[in-house]
Amino acid sequence: MDHFQYRNGQLFAEEVSLDDLAQRVGTPTYVYSRKTIEEHYARLTTAFAACSPTICYSIKSCGNLHLLKLLAARGAGMDVVSGGELHRARLAGVPMDKVVYAGVGKTDAEIRQALDAGIGYFNIESEAEFENIAAIARQMGKAARGALRVNPDVSDPRTHAKTTTGKKETKFGVDIERARRFFRAYGRNENLRLSAVHLHIGSPIYSPDPYVLALDKALSLIADLRGEGYAIEAIDLGGGFAADYETGKSPAYEQYAQAIVPKLLGHNLRVFLEPGRTIAGNSGILLTRVLYLKTGGMKKFVIVDTGMHHLIRPALYDSFHFIWPTRVKPEFLPVRRSAELDLPGLEKADVVGPICETGDVLAVGRMLPPVQRGDLLCVFTAGAYGMAMASNYNAQPRPPEVLVDGGNVTLIRRRETYDDLVAQELTATPVA
Repeated sequence: MDHFQYRNGQLFAEEVSLDDLAQRVGTPTYVYSRKTIEEHYARLTTAFAACSPTICYSIKSCGNLHLLKLLAARGAGMDVVSGGELHRARLAGVPMDKVVYAGVGKTDAEIRQALDAGIGYFNIESEAEFENIAAIARQMGKAARGALRVNPDVSDPRTHAKTTTGKKETKFGVDIERARRFFRAYGRNENLRLSAVHLHIGSPIYSPDPYVLALDKALSLIADLRGEGYAIEAIDLGGGFAADYETGKSPAYEQYAQAIVPKLLGHNLRVFLEPGRTIAGNSGILLTRVLYLKTGGMKKFVIVDTGMHHLIRPALYDSFHFIWPTRVKPEFLPVRRSAELDLPGLEKADVVGPICETGDVLAVGRMLPPVQRGDLLCVFTAGAYGMAMASNYNAQPRPPEVLVDGGNVTLIRRRETYDDLVAQELTATPVA
């Protein structure tokens, strides 16, 4: 799962004590394990090797430039959804033909940037977007490739409504019935060659079954389109593979691959995958310190120095993150990460942050070992959609990011300062 493990009652990131690390860099802090990132990428690559996929890591999940460089060095492409993410991919040294560009609201400036860069594919989200990209490509004298994002009307019932994207009525892509009309209208454009089908049914997906259903529909569509003379050369399955927020809750990569790969073989299609959470999620933790304990009515609150401004997933999606002290007595060593740990002596508490919002909650009614002011807590599986979604709400600086490699620690993003918060506001410039 990852390389954040307890030794003699103390939590380590690879070979580094998190208590010692907190003394050196303070809290709150995001901590990433290089070994975990690289192992997850390698295992995913191996599991799907039979279909020789181009694995385009989803930058939106965790986009620190140093982590992108690690993955690029191992052959990863990138899935981008903005000009800023494309800029990150370029700085990371990713070959531009291994970049796929998604997102429903690409601006003209972003489209020109991507055309100049020579990206692999635009994932096309609508008729209007296709017409705009094709027109800009024609103006620039460029030719690009497009993958039509198709909604197969498939979802995983365990996926949160806010991260379900493969249903018919969604802002993303076009429904499968419209896809045929889409190709008839635009499939022979010379400036934007529509030569692939893109799927993304949501995240996280806890079973391979929705992928199989989506693939059956997509492959049938591709066969029909080829029968009409359209040269479909690739299929992009998107991302969505789960991370282990709780021990053993997500399938192994091999389970996904055993169901998906046989469907892909024999169709003469180049295969793209867009994993993000499944690589980054377990690779990072958020380290935080207890500020205060208080009671309110029958409730106990553990108030910590991080919150929804640094990790918004619990507030936004009601997401579960396992939270545990970094130092525990033997009787409190967690045998697994679970929402339902049953150990004698645990106390029920809400873990909350400093933000002036009732929704600033990291955990509700969580059973925890007894803690006191100054104790360190670890929020596990925080590598994906953690720092990437962090904000400065309440004028709070964002935390640093640290990469652990064996016994070595590297600061890969410094802690923000108050000066950083106001740097863009210190001067006022008249607008001509």
